[in-house]
Amino acid sequence: MMRPTHVAFAIPAAIAVAFGGLATGAMGAMGAIAHAGPLPPCTYTLSPPEVGPGGVTATAELAGCGPAGGPYLAVACLLGADGVTHCAQARGADPAVIAVPYQPGTTYIATGRGCPIWLGQNPAPDCQILGPLTATL
Repeated sequence: MMRPTHVAFAIPAAIAVAFGGLATGAMGAMGAIAHAGPLPPCTYTLSPPEVGPGGVTATAELAGCGPAGGPYLAVACLLGADGVTHCAQARGADPAVIAVPYQPGTTYIATGRGCPIWLGQNPAPDCQILGPLTATL
């Protein structure tokens, strides 16, 4: 499995464990997180890689929250033509948008995480795994 050589953000220590394998999951199978507790308080979505004016982009964003939940952190990552997984994060309800240079004929892989918070408590222990979504552009 491939580990990133460049990550464009720092992960808060409180959720560092939840991010283990984020970039390595881009090259392998990523499944849903199983847990015995209640469902996560929020859900997130990830857009597939697409070409835009700023290069190839992917966006992780909040889809919605239940009455006891709120958004905490969204992370979007793209494995680009340089073979490096680049990531961007956003706090609260802001979308995380990552952009990498476009190189025709390259396969781009988008992954991400959405981390909710139970209102008045610490972030939920399980972040929602997003992707991988693959596109050859």
